[in-house]
Amino acid sequence: MKLLPAIDLLGGQAVRLEEGRRDRATVFHERPVELVAELARGGADRLHVVDLDGAFAGAPRQLDLIRQIVEASPLPVEVGGGIRDRAAMEAVLALGAAYVVLGTAAVRSPALVEEACRAHPGKVIVAVDARDGVVAVDGWTASGGVTAIELGQRAASWGAAALLYTDVARDGLHVGPNVEVTAQLARAVACEVIASGGVGSLDDLARLRDAGIASVVVGRAIYDRRFSVDEAARVAHGGNP
Repeated sequence: MKLLPAIDLLGGQAVRLEEGRRDRATVFHERPVELVAELARGGADRLHVVDLDGAFAGAPRQLDLIRQIVEASPLPVEVGGGIRDRAAMEAVLALGAAYVVLGTAAVRSPALVEEACRAHPGKVIVAVDARDGVVAVDGWTASGGVTAIELGQRAASWGAAALLYTDVARDGLHVGPNVEVTAQLARAVACEVIASGGVGSLDDLARLRDAGIASVVVGRAIYDRRFSVDEAARVAHGGNP
């Protein structure tokens, strides 16, 4: 299983939200670029960067900071948050991002995302953010009116490089990932599934790995020092917790 440490950007700082709520943000670093070396060493496979300002605004807001992170990272970087049209996607890829993550656009503008998947094979990840099995959009503030499996199957048929599955109700809370539902989604689609949300222990990582999940995003647990990147990578890559 691949390990993807997360850097979530809000107001130029690295933060973590609880349940995706802006009013429940914890600042972990005032200069996110300085986190890159720490997160990249120790066996991580790539970095997961989210422009939270962009997610709430509906358009990227942290492009210069994302550029600095991409330039500083020895690992591939995937970027999401507010990427809802072709121009925004092209702008992020032009910064050197290896992947772009599209979420709300996959629900609001499916033709756009299908076109993007075909125009940039292997570079588009579709975010499937769900609460009680139903996709959440617009920075997780509204229902998308489609189930996680329905959206996942559509995205896989478009040629998405991967699905980023987040159980919104668990994100940032250390309550454990929804392994059963994540594995159910992975069985229902013909592309990689990246688990996100709720990982709080090395046992959580082992359960996802043993369920056959291809990749996992980990954020708050690393910042809270529940385990190190080295320890997480060892378990993700097959070691014991």
